[in-house]
Amino acid sequence: MKILIPLLPLSVLAFGAVAQSAVPSPEAQIKAAVLAAPADKRDGAMVYGYNAGKEFVVLRKGTNEMVCLTDDPDKKGLSVSCYHRDLDPFMKRGRDLQKQGKTAQEIMDMREKEVKAGTLKMPKQPSTLFAYSAKDGDFDTATGEVKDGYLRYVVYIPYATAESTGLPLKPESPGMPWIMDPGTHRAHIMINPPPPTKN
Repeated sequence: MKILIPLLPLSVLAFGAVAQSAVPSPEAQIKAAVLAAPADKRDGAMVYGYNAGKEFVVLRKGTNEMVCLTDDPDKKGLSVSCYHRDLDPFMKRGRDLQKQGKTAQEIMDMREKEVKAGTLKMPKQPSTLFAYSAKDGDFDTATGEVKDGYLRYVVYIPYATAESTGLPLKPESPGMPWIMDPGTHRAHIMINPPPPTKN
């Protein structure tokens, strides 16, 4: 597995090592990226990805509220995500700080300071991020085809707590929602469905 670009506070997930060096076509990147979005949101989602020089760019402008991030071509497996556009300033700031070489803790601390100062805006309403992943052998980089992918959900709800939501601080059964980083600007509800069983 590898680290998701958005720098989720789970924040993010660690995934594996360097794989292929070629950048897939924009069409293949978009096809894979939008797999994280709900089916009725895919066609209108904005998509960030990589150009031939491996610069992170907008591959497709969107017409709805979803923003999707394609897979990093230098990491094994697949890791894509889509989130509500109101989360984009938070996610973009994380990517920018990561590019500057900041550690995960430094990024969390800096974003928290900026949110409290009012220079970094968080959504006023709950906002969802969808994360979709697959193992290296289950993802075709050339076509964007995936098998046995895994989808999980993160609902950002800044400053929410276990008391304000009624959610536990850890899941008591597979797929049970729980709250992470309660009481902070990055408080979010985690929903991790049980992994799919292979036939």
